[in-house]
Amino acid sequence: MRTILAALMGVGFLAAPALAAEPVATTDGESPGLSLAVKDFKVSNGTVMLRFTIMNDSDKGFSSYSMLRDMNVAKNDNAAISGVYLIDVPNKKKYFVVIDTDGHCICSREVPDVAAKSSLNFWAKFPAPPDSVTKIGVVVPHFQPMDDVPLTR
Repeated sequence: MRTILAALMGVGFLAAPALAAEPVATTDGESPGLSLAVKDFKVSNGTVMLRFTIMNDSDKGFSSYSMLRDMNVAKNDNAAISGVYLIDVPNKKKYFVVIDTDGHCICSREVPDVAAKSSLNFWAKFPAPPDSVTKIGVVVPHFQPMDDVPLTR
């Protein structure tokens, strides 16, 4: 059986495992050992979906919800990442996370801390900028801002 599998793999009948896609953008955190990778940044149906991963290679946990939330934007979400926003410098516009009618952000909520030597995935939805905007800034509190991140449409 091993011989057959090896032969099939050798001639390309079995697909190799999919490789993880390259991040759209990356940045470092304010604290040593913290980094962030934007995995997906796409306009669809009038909104922008931002998916990102925070990697914590430090020896202590990162309190994601207390560091990434904005109490002025999502008043009903104590454990949400509502402090993330987009900035369109040429058009002088700032895009906040979409909030539903109950005051909850359309974003990762009830998020746990990012434990030492681990990573967590997060997401948030924003209003879509005009079609002429092909790159936009992404600001995640306590991480260096990312300028000119390409939007997929």
